[in-house]
Amino acid sequence: MNVAIINGQVVPVDGDPIDGGTVLIRDGKIAAVGRDVEVPSGVRVVDAAGRWVLPGFVEAHGHLGVHEESEGWAGQDTNEMTDPNGARLRALDAINPADLGFADALSGGVTTAVIKPGSGNPIGGQTVAVKCWGRTVEEMLVREPVSVKSALGENPKRVYGDQKKLPSTRQGVAAVIRDALMKAQDYKAKRAAAVAEGKPFDRDGTLEVLVRVLDGELPWCQHTHRADDIATALRLANEFGYRVIINHGTEGHLIADVLAARNIPVIIGPLFTSRSKVELRHRSLRNPGILARAGVELAITTDHPVVPIHFLVHQATLAVKEGLDPEVALRSITVNPARIMGIDDRVGALRPGLDGDVVIWSGDPLDIMSRALQVFVSGREVYTYADGEGVVSDPYYRESQGA
Repeated sequence: MNVAIINGQVVPVDGDPIDGGTVLIRDGKIAAVGRDVEVPSGVRVVDAAGRWVLPGFVEAHGHLGVHEESEGWAGQDTNEMTDPNGARLRALDAINPADLGFADALSGGVTTAVIKPGSGNPIGGQTVAVKCWGRTVEEMLVREPVSVKSALGENPKRVYGDQKKLPSTRQGVAAVIRDALMKAQDYKAKRAAAVAEGKPFDRDGTLEVLVRVLDGELPWCQHTHRADDIATALRLANEFGYRVIINHGTEGHLIADVLAARNIPVIIGPLFTSRSKVELRHRSLRNPGILARAGVELAITTDHPVVPIHFLVHQATLAVKEGLDPEVALRSITVNPARIMGIDDRVGALRPGLDGDVVIWSGDPLDIMSRALQVFVSGREVYTYADGEGVVSDPYYRESQGA
């Protein structure tokens, strides 16, 4: 898809703003960004005078399509809570592109989301990054798998404690994770020996995934709220040498210096919730600013549908109100989550070579009165706000879009 967005207040995020700038998209990729960009003939031109032009936002931790809204039990595929070790499970296999949340995402300027299994299991499964528009997951796919989801704290101990089985305590949750990773180490050694000897070897889908974690191919997305659970996450990562990403990190501000010293990123949120359980007693909109000032790389999440995904930017706005630097706030929903999740070669900024995921805003997106007016995914306009109504292009009927 070819389009030139001209005359806007262009905010590349990883570069200086450009007043009266142009973003040129050719064949679905950003071809040029600047003030004096030559627009080829035959390219659709969109005049963004008086508007702000930004990359599509990136949600680093959500459950779009696997925890469908308004569907109840039939649309709830977030947690396979029958096996504490679900490493072989893939969020990819449970996503419904028709989930209403994807349209909401576009209305809030969110064009990419990392979809994760839930936090009911010590090891929940593999995550996937998708665009927020398309007919099938394959059409939407950015990268898969992106990471492996794991959970510490209240959720897994409650789920399995209610079943009267391991793990019912924090000790048990950590033991399940540790046992699984030790089995993966043994499996890796046996597999290597079988290959060296030319012998057949029975593959194990669960352990194959965990070996990829141990080998550094897949980061470990660790659901954890309390400071002591965050310390356990770091302890386990030390033992097995994998890369850990703290997800939620509600009490991360209490040990922000520890996280910063180890260069551990934090995907913080959701921030618009009540203190519905003990782990959330220190939940505050001040916490992102504390972490950022300590030098922690930060992304903000809605944990959709815990907080509706189109409120992602509003969480950033209110975090600014409570002390987060505005530039860091924008980075926390664009380039930071993209880099943390390893998809910054595709999305997260306005830079030549990246996907043409661009949003035209009525004004500064951190102004709560601003709204997304036009949303482009890979150069295709998929959302338009006009005459008091936002309309998402139907991905199943794209003739009018030149598909």
